[in-house]
Amino acid sequence: MNCQNYRLITIPIRHFSEKARWALDRLKINYTEEPHVPVFHRIATLKYDGSSVPVLATENHGNFVDSTDILHYLNGIAPQDKKLYPDIPELRKEVEELEDLFDEKLGVAVRNWGYFYKVKDRQAMRRGWCTNTPWYEQIGFIILFPFLSNLLQKKFQLTAENAAKSLAEIQEVFDLVSQRLSDGHSYLVGDNFSAADLTFAALSAPVLMPSEHFMKPQPLSELPSEMATVIQELQATPAGNYGLRMYREERYFSYIS
Repeated sequence: MNCQNYRLITIPIRHFSEKARWALDRLKINYTEEPHVPVFHRIATLKYDGSSVPVLATENHGNFVDSTDILHYLNGIAPQDKKLYPDIPELRKEVEELEDLFDEKLGVAVRNWGYFYKVKDRQAMRRGWCTNTPWYEQIGFIILFPFLSNLLQKKFQLTAENAAKSLAEIQEVFDLVSQRLSDGHSYLVGDNFSAADLTFAALSAPVLMPSEHFMKPQPLSELPSEMATVIQELQATPAGNYGLRMYREERYFSYIS
């Protein structure tokens, strides 16, 4: 679709990275993903004026340091039948409002709730952070894991009380999505897949564990029982069913269309 060289700077498991990755894949844009272990990612993002991931570096159009900015940019170069935002102003406003809600509430809550259960699990964190990263960063992870684990616990205030609050926020968003879908529509806004659908599914992936995710989910039997129970409950909701359907039907849509 586009002859530019694109570089996507990511942390492998980060759900906001998956949001950008999905948009690039859907639009059949050739890009090189550069995954990094947390802390080391700052070395890669600083040269693009970013502090977090994802960052999309382009040859001719500058760099984009936020997942929503990335989607807006990609929408601008997408063919009409692959647009992520509707042309109708009222519908576009709905999509953008939902995307902001998912970014600011769901994305943060999913991160904090998941890290509460996994941040002390060296093997789980190694898999999520180190997949396809440079070998020297993987060695750094082994050395720095105790420091990184403690850093995240303090930075995100990963306590049982806050995990419960995060879960309540996840459930609130799932309830809202379930309600929006109760009229029988296949998508959140209008009759077509949009950035709202993509964002909800991508940011819900850590709590829905879709088999189509590039990083195959752990069996529920390997998770803390309390965590596994919540995941099963979320999967069974209308919003959960919808998020899983988006992965089945839309995640690799571009490859078969």
